[in-house]
Amino acid sequence: MKKQPRLSFWQIWNLSFGFLGVQFGFALQNANASRILSNLGADLHSLSLFWLVAPVMGLLIQPVVGAASDKTWTRLGRRTPYILGGAIFSMIAMFFMPNAPNVISAGGIGALLFGAVMLAVMDGSFNVTFQPFRALVADMTPEEQRNVGYSVQSFLINVGAVIGSALPFILTAFGVQNDAPAGEVADSVIWSFYLGGSILLLSVLVTVFKTKEHPPAEFEAYNNITAEDKEKNESIFSLLKNLPTTMKQLALVQLLSWFPLFLMWVYATPAIAQHYWNTPIGDASSPAYNEAANWVGICFAAYSLFAALFSIIMPWFIRKTSRKFVYSFALVFGGLGYISTYFFHDQYMLLVSMVGIGFAWAAILAMPYAILSGVLPAKSMGVYMGLFNLTVVIPQIISGVFGGTILKVFFQEQAIYILVLCGVLMLFGSVSVFFIKTQEDSKL
Repeated sequence: MKKQPRLSFWQIWNLSFGFLGVQFGFALQNANASRILSNLGADLHSLSLFWLVAPVMGLLIQPVVGAASDKTWTRLGRRTPYILGGAIFSMIAMFFMPNAPNVISAGGIGALLFGAVMLAVMDGSFNVTFQPFRALVADMTPEEQRNVGYSVQSFLINVGAVIGSALPFILTAFGVQNDAPAGEVADSVIWSFYLGGSILLLSVLVTVFKTKEHPPAEFEAYNNITAEDKEKNESIFSLLKNLPTTMKQLALVQLLSWFPLFLMWVYATPAIAQHYWNTPIGDASSPAYNEAANWVGICFAAYSLFAALFSIIMPWFIRKTSRKFVYSFALVFGGLGYISTYFFHDQYMLLVSMVGIGFAWAAILAMPYAILSGVLPAKSMGVYMGLFNLTVVIPQIISGVFGGTILKVFFQEQAIYILVLCGVLMLFGSVSVFFIKTQEDSKL
């Protein structure tokens, strides 16, 4: 087998640079989708149902895009055509979603449904863009550089998320209008989505034009892909029946990580508005609610900043311990961060909670893929990464289906208790990490 060349730091940087913009868009969605949908008329316990469009799009799109990119070769490469195409549609959807009341001038249910459709298009396009990025790192880096490759990717993701999450707050500080009448979206949010969509496309163009993927013959030589391997044409369903053991074991950790993450994205704004600003249940248009929503953006920016910083030291931390130890350690901190939000009452103390959530987020973005990339066949890396995304989106779908019921039946719409539940689940996730069998274990 021909030895795959090591990449320079800047080659690894350019490889994932587009993810900075993709996460810029994701951060704006995560911090503001509930705010936009609430402004357009969605009630509190139905928010999670509107959010279902995001994981459903991932469920439908990622395995298909992964399988297609495994078999694609163009002048741009294998993965980059999908990355670029998804970025263009993402930008268009980001321009339209916050403008739903302007597109559907009658407002009301029509504007709400249009906003939900644009959320689906936006998230579907994000999925088309970022799914090949996971496989691209595995394609282009030798095994000994995978930890660095995914840590750099996690760092760039979180730098984009810091800026994207804080953007409405920053624009408000510069005098952009942050309030809007019922049925409309604040200018601070609209202009944030304009800037986010533009940055998303520009950053993806850096990856597309600065990364030269290995031609088919070279890729096959680096990964010992034989003619017999190429003739095998396994369907997605047959691959599902024969998933690697490591992937199955990671699924439980993913469930206990992504279920709470989705709940946080949906309910952080009402939770913080109720618990820290004392807004009444159902309030979605008062100045206090909008101020709380801006602070949610700052909190999301903070956890992304702490995630970016943790991503820098993760490769060193892994060398001193192991991938599983770092993964579990981070999830413990995440669980404690969630639970602490209940005990604080000063909005600035939330930034302390975000330290733990940021550590967990960095590990969730990097560790499963670093663990998994070593056990997957190179010729099917894209489709397997797409199938692994089922462990990301299915927990979110479960969360979306039952989140509103949990909030209403068990917590009487006091959303802060949702964040406590998130913490408990993530602590269980930290324990489940040690049941994963990895390549590291076989070397002990």
